[in-house]
Amino acid sequence: MKDDPPNFLSQADSILNRKTRTSGSSVPTDSPHKKKAGLLVTIMTLLVVNTNAETQEQEIINTVSTVFAAAATDDTAKFDSVIAPGFYMFDGGLRFNGDSIMAVIKAQHAGGRHYEWNVTEPDVHISGDTAWIAYVNKGSITDASGTTQQKWLESAFLQKQAGAWKIVFMHSTRIPPKQAENSGQ
Repeated sequence: MKDDPPNFLSQADSILNRKTRTSGSSVPTDSPHKKKAGLLVTIMTLLVVNTNAETQEQEIINTVSTVFAAAATDDTAKFDSVIAPGFYMFDGGLRFNGDSIMAVIKAQHAGGRHYEWNVTEPDVHISGDTAWIAYVNKGSITDASGTTQQKWLESAFLQKQAGAWKIVFMHSTRIPPKQAENSGQ
């Protein structure tokens, strides 16, 4: 075996075991300290990237939740703060822009009907400055006859503008109540 020519891996190992010449360091490049430092940098990078993705996902969920909070309190300024120019949505088979959906909700409130909306089971996807979210909106509708639990399947497309997520488009499909709920059982 001594007469075998050195292979690529043994040559690489030999090079890595030498002291670094440019830095004047006396620590070999494969020292346990450097290996640990390299591993630590890799782990920290992954944590930062993962934390940033989780933070952005939460920002998107919060943006959608802000639309609901604004609509529940007839706060048009707050609603407008989280939608993009040209925003529109489909709900109940109709197309609404920001002003028209807020007018419908305000009219419902004036007629004694109130809604509770909550983002649950969010599925967020981010690609650069665009994102989409699909979720189950679990809430209720309250009027003079009482409160009815309600669910909607919803999605939204968002775009990051001036560092903030804005909703460009939303879609809502109401899940019909079960027959048992309709009969009061």
